[in-house]
Amino acid sequence: MPISSDSAETLALTALGWLVGNDELLPIFLGSTGASIDDVRERAGDRDFLASVLDFMVLDDSWVMAFCDANSIAYDLPAQARGVLSGGAEIHWT
Repeated sequence: MPISSDSAETLALTALGWLVGNDELLPIFLGSTGASIDDVRERAGDRDFLASVLDFMVLDDSWVMAFCDANSIAYDLPAQARGVLSGGAEIHWT
């Protein structure tokens, strides 16, 4: 069953909270996105920003697994939520 828009946003907010609490990973996120802590605070309700949080997380399976294990959710949900928040757009790195 596909994840709902509200569920996707809630999961992304949970991911953002987990990321902010991760002292090792937060600086990597900030450095790779160019976001500041103020941006994180100000854009926490922005669906595009939340999609970028999930974009970042799904770059590494170990990050996905750590987040999902910490929150007792299925490993495929972050990618599903990312798809919903981005309107189904695929990630194109090349």
